[in-house]
Amino acid sequence: MPYPNITPDPDFDRLKTVFARGAPDRVPFIELALDEPIMVAIQEAPFSPDSEQRCREMADLFFRLGYDYVPAATNFAFDSRTIATADTAPLTAGQRHWRVDEGRGTIETWEDFARYPWPEPSDEHYRTMEWTARSLPQGMKIIALGTGGVLEWVMWLMGYGAMSFAMADQPDLVQAMFDRVGERLLKLCEAVASYDAVGAVFFGNDMGFKTQTMISPQAMRKYVFPWQRRVVEAVHAHGKPFLLHSCGNLDLVMDDLIDYVGIDAKHSFEDVITPITEAKRRWGHRVALLGGIDMDLLARGTPEQVRARTRQVLEACMPGGGFALGSGNTVANYIPIENYFAMLEEEWRLGVYA
Repeated sequence: MPYPNITPDPDFDRLKTVFARGAPDRVPFIELALDEPIMVAIQEAPFSPDSEQRCREMADLFFRLGYDYVPAATNFAFDSRTIATADTAPLTAGQRHWRVDEGRGTIETWEDFARYPWPEPSDEHYRTMEWTARSLPQGMKIIALGTGGVLEWVMWLMGYGAMSFAMADQPDLVQAMFDRVGERLLKLCEAVASYDAVGAVFFGNDMGFKTQTMISPQAMRKYVFPWQRRVVEAVHAHGKPFLLHSCGNLDLVMDDLIDYVGIDAKHSFEDVITPITEAKRRWGHRVALLGGIDMDLLARGTPEQVRARTRQVLEACMPGGGFALGSGNTVANYIPIENYFAMLEEEWRLGVYA
């Protein structure tokens, strides 16, 4: 299929300006991810099975779509349980996987903790950074992506229910879990931030749901934020900004994330929780805001409705800078490509600073 009606002109300095809460020449695009079936449909061909060639193809795709960066993810992960079911999206990936909490986690006791095969970040986890660095079009840099945050991995390893009980019954084990996970994610972020071709580090750590945080703000301050702060400090030590993706209602801890943790930008906004237009009013003078076109609208709306909402978001979020446009979460394979392109094209037409 044809690419969107835009003229690529990549310049990572646009994003650097946004992360510093400034106004560049135009509003840049940003996404946590594009699902592979979406990318394959756009380029009308599967990616090469050769990993280095795949990185070159990814760089070309993001260039043609008008981005100022190319994403590159580490393949570091902890071994945890998942379940799968059929993926019913029109652009199906075959199966859809998610983490499972079936009443027992992988680690619930000190014995589990001791025998768990804790992985260590190593050179093999950064190959994608190296291959992508050799493939970057002029003007583009890498945004390094993580595979989960400290709270997410502890919840996935212990199980949300088991972790919740352990916070009361075995707080020393919970602290040990956060320390063991946090130490490894810190090493990972220190390594990826050291690459000259990396312009920013973008890590996910879903910390909330529709009405509140996954654990109390007090528990977040005890277990989660100290490690998040150390990760951010490590990225900043290399002169790179840290971008946080987190779903859910974080109203009660946004001050912590901005003032204590020190994030440079916040990503993932849901209209039923805090629309990005409201986030801009409340926090836009203190932290950069990323994304914002609601997933439900992108999935079920018409291209005309997506264009109209994109105009509203641009009008509210462009003043003062510190804003990059994209979906509220990811370009998932249940989003019609015409809606995705409508968002890109409308921003390209109107997202220019005078």
